[in-house]
Amino acid sequence: MSFSHDDVQRLIQLLDRSHFDELHLEAEGIKLTLRRNGAPAVPAAAPPARAAAAVPVAPVTAALPVSDPTLIEIRAPMLGTFYGAPKPGASPFVAIGTRLTADSAVGIIEVMKLMNSVAAGVEGVLVEVLVRDGDLVEFEQVLMRVRPV
Repeated sequence: MSFSHDDVQRLIQLLDRSHFDELHLEAEGIKLTLRRNGAPAVPAAAPPARAAAAVPVAPVTAALPVSDPTLIEIRAPMLGTFYGAPKPGASPFVAIGTRLTADSAVGIIEVMKLMNSVAAGVEGVLVEVLVRDGDLVEFEQVLMRVRPV
């Protein structure tokens, strides 16, 4: 596996649109780290075999809204681009008020042109959606919140 110039440029754009300061991607022996200007470097456990240099990106900030502590969070199972509908122009997988089961699809995360379905993993009623179509999401980032039933 290798990263093309276009792949790296797309990752830079995704990082630029996110509220994260650093993106670290490892795949088949290749390690890529992108870091915003001023973001502190996190020391690696071992030097990578083949690594790309950190690419500075303009800072962007955002805060997650404070929520009811009784709500259950649906988190991103991986880093990538979040899509709330199966295809452009289609109805979203879920909307506020949707009753979810653990197997309910709530979105798709695209990683390197591969689409990965995101299941709710919980039962309840959807009360908050914290990401928009096309947002870059980080591993374990809160995507939605559900009121258990």
